[in-house]
Amino acid sequence: MEPIIIIVGGVFFGALLIGGIVSRFLTTVPAGQIRIVSWWGGMGTRIFNGPGKAVEVPLLTAATSIPSQAINIDLDITDQTADRDAQGVPRPIKVNVQASAIVAVGDTNEMVLTSANRFFSKTQGEQLGTLTDLLTSSGRRAVNLLKHDQLFSTATGPVGAAIIPATPAPLAPRVPGLLLPASDEEDDEDPLAIIIKRQCSRELHDLGLTFKSLNIKVVHSEVAEARRRQSAVEAKANADIVQAEQERRAQEARLTAAQQISDKERDLERRRAENAAAIAQAEALRQDAVAIQRAAELRATMIAQAQAEADRARVEAAGQAEAEAVRLTKIAEGEAGRVRVLAAAQAEAIRQVNAAISEGGDAYLKLRQLEMVPQIAPHIAQALAQSRIINISGSGNAAEGVTGQITGVMQTVLAAQLLKEGLEGRPGQK
Repeated sequence: MEPIIIIVGGVFFGALLIGGIVSRFLTTVPAGQIRIVSWWGGMGTRIFNGPGKAVEVPLLTAATSIPSQAINIDLDITDQTADRDAQGVPRPIKVNVQASAIVAVGDTNEMVLTSANRFFSKTQGEQLGTLTDLLTSSGRRAVNLLKHDQLFSTATGPVGAAIIPATPAPLAPRVPGLLLPASDEEDDEDPLAIIIKRQCSRELHDLGLTFKSLNIKVVHSEVAEARRRQSAVEAKANADIVQAEQERRAQEARLTAAQQISDKERDLERRRAENAAAIAQAEALRQDAVAIQRAAELRATMIAQAQAEADRARVEAAGQAEAEAVRLTKIAEGEAGRVRVLAAAQAEAIRQVNAAISEGGDAYLKLRQLEMVPQIAPHIAQALAQSRIINISGSGNAAEGVTGQITGVMQTVLAAQLLKEGLEGRPGQK
């Protein structure tokens, strides 16, 4: 049992010892760092890019680390352009350019070793001063090779600078002695950036560095500022003109809209008037129809009433006629009875007169004649006075004939009087 424990412990201790020895040969290279390992006696140099592990043998290798991050340099370049007047006399314009450049260590091992020996061997301040001087001098030479309008061309378009239209200018000429091929990307870049890159590419290459990008932030000059102010004034004038034109169009649009609204309102009022007239006409027609209907209803009512009145009148007339017939029948029956009674009374009176006459003879008639003479004598005399009687008698007794006629008349009147008295009551009584 104990030999096994000793063996396991020995193996474990040996593993730890081997791990410690191996860790002494491996060095961690963090991200953003490049580890350069040189073997003793110039046997070779190896470069390790982080993150990773670098193989180093103590006493046999020498190692150093350099940063692989990009270096950002701010540039402030002030110089004169290569402008000339129409006669070819130099008329340089002072220009200030603000830019930012980004450089980094080259990709090849040779450039990494060069940057480690020539650039990163300096202090950080010296590194920044070297890059600034190099890029600034290249920028000045680039400004001296370009004209003012080329710096402010539409292809440049620096941020914050006035973009002033200019005549198309060719790309900046190549610097003599610079044998860098032109790439397709240079056709779309700013001429100033292209020249600066070409001017300092060899110097950066000698330091083991390479260009990553160059950004022209601001290009400023008094001429450009004057042109900018002029452009601003013109732009403001144009804006005022455009605003005035827009206001005029807006006013015209408002007037047109107001006119259209007025036309619509006029049409609406006309339509309202037409509708009102149509409504009034329809109302009049309705009133006429209502009047006709009422008249028809009135006529129908009157006809119905008249028919009812006629029917009622006929019924009443029929009733009255029937009642009258009944009444007349009753009256006739009463009159017939009365006539029968009168007739019986007259017959009784005549019978009594005849009985009196038969009993008294002519004495009764004469007595009655004498009683009636005062009553009938005036009437007979008046009748004789008014009459024109001519009595012709063949025997010569005209007076006797008249007297006989008068006597006959008196007898007749007396008989009638007696008959009347007999009908009214007893003879001689009232």
